[in-house]
Amino acid sequence: MSSSQAPEDQQGGGDPPGDLRSVLVTSVLNLEPLDEDLFRGRHYWVPTTQRLFGGQIVGQALVAAAKSVSEDVHVHSLHCYFVRTGDPKVPVLYQVERTRTGTSFSVRSVKAVQHGKPIFICQASFQQAQPSPVQHQFSMPTVPPPEELLDHEALIDQYLRDPNLQEKYRVGLNRIAAKEVPIEIRLVNPPTLSQLQSMEPKQMFWVRARGHIGEGDMKMHCCVAAYISDYAFLGTALLPHQWRHTVHFIVSLDHSMWFHNPFRADHWMLYECESPWAGGSRGLVEGRLWRRDGVLAVSCAQEGVIRVKPLASESKL
Repeated sequence: MSSSQAPEDQQGGGDPPGDLRSVLVTSVLNLEPLDEDLFRGRHYWVPTTQRLFGGQIVGQALVAAAKSVSEDVHVHSLHCYFVRTGDPKVPVLYQVERTRTGTSFSVRSVKAVQHGKPIFICQASFQQAQPSPVQHQFSMPTVPPPEELLDHEALIDQYLRDPNLQEKYRVGLNRIAAKEVPIEIRLVNPPTLSQLQSMEPKQMFWVRARGHIGEGDMKMHCCVAAYISDYAFLGTALLPHQWRHTVHFIVSLDHSMWFHNPFRADHWMLYECESPWAGGSRGLVEGRLWRRDGVLAVSCAQEGVIRVKPLASESKL
């Protein structure tokens, strides 16, 4: 990464009012040290699947890894595998192995353990800043700013007020509305009910952490982005199929991230997600997190298991 400090006003969006610290920093990603390179993490949001949220495990593992490197290096990539279902009723132990500490690059391996068995393994690579004349990036999509879009709660309320909404969708939306998640989302071009049957495996939404994180250490913003990156990510692969099938089982298999430029996770970023392929009960998704000023901050990729059942009824929306 090119800097240890996250950009401030050049991203736009400014700081949220007040001194409310983001719960992602004060609780979700706040690990308890038990010994050298050994930490304990607890759970603060459990999805309706009653499994651990994958983004929380990735974020906590990166927190643990970052505590074992010097201040002058910053994460540039991580690669993770979810190997067992997490149990939300017990804490997670994070064991860090200092695989290599080099002059330019350092590698840390992290194992997340519950009930004496690994549930997650991760390797994170950290780099000392190295300027280079070799630079390029794709162009950020042109979309409306977040201030012109409905927040997640208002959008769900709009769907729920539609008398043509099928009951199965109404139940699901009420369940989503009841969640208290530590991030804010504003969907770009949300589909109408009639468009739900002809969607592409693509979506874009503005996202940021709730509360204030501040400029601070870039390492924490990367850990928060790791948490954010898993939210609604794998669901992108289901968008063309959701009207024909009921999801029986969906879970992440792996998760990779590449950190390109400094950013603030408590400022709005555009999350561009697409699924180039699905088959064999698996789906592949790719994502890009863009700063408001058009700078590509993070790239992500994930594969997951997707098992579905045909809908019992062929009734239309």
